[in-house]
Amino acid sequence: MQKINIRNKKASFEYEIIETFVAGIQLFGTEIKSIRAGKANIGDSFCYFSANELYVKEMHISEYKFGSYYNHEAKRERKLLLNRKELDKLDRKTKESGLTIVPLRIFLNEKGFAKMEIALCRGKKHFDKRESLKQKDHKREIDRMMKS
Repeated sequence: MQKINIRNKKASFEYEIIETFVAGIQLFGTEIKSIRAGKANIGDSFCYFSANELYVKEMHISEYKFGSYYNHEAKRERKLLLNRKELDKLDRKTKESGLTIVPLRIFLNEKGFAKMEIALCRGKKHFDKRESLKQKDHKREIDRMMKS
C-alpha cells in the first residue's frame, strides 16, 4: 500500500502548535478513493464546533475521476471523529483561551482508514514569524556546511 501524507505546510509557520490529536474523518466512498490517489488539499482548512461536534471546513478533496453521479462535492464540511473527552477538552480550550484548531496532515493508518492530525494552536505574531524564518535559514546554512 502506498504512503499518503498530505500536509498543511503553512500551519507550522502561521501557528504555534500546543497539542496534537489524531481524528477520524467521516467520508463518502469517492472521497476516500480521491485521498488514496493523493488528490486532497488542507492548506486553507480550519476546524470548528457545531452542536458539540467537530467539523473541518474548506478542505478540498477533488472529485474522483471514475465516479459517476455518485461523486461528492469538493469542498463540503466533513465531520471529525474523536472521543467525547477529547472533544470536550478542545471545545473548552478554544472558548476560554482563544486557541484555534488547525489540520496538520491527512494520512492512512495501517488498516487503510483516512485519519487527520489536528492541532490546538495559537496564532504567531509577526516577529515570531520572522524568528522562524531566521531559524530556518540558519539550519539550511548549517546543512550546507555539513554537506561540503
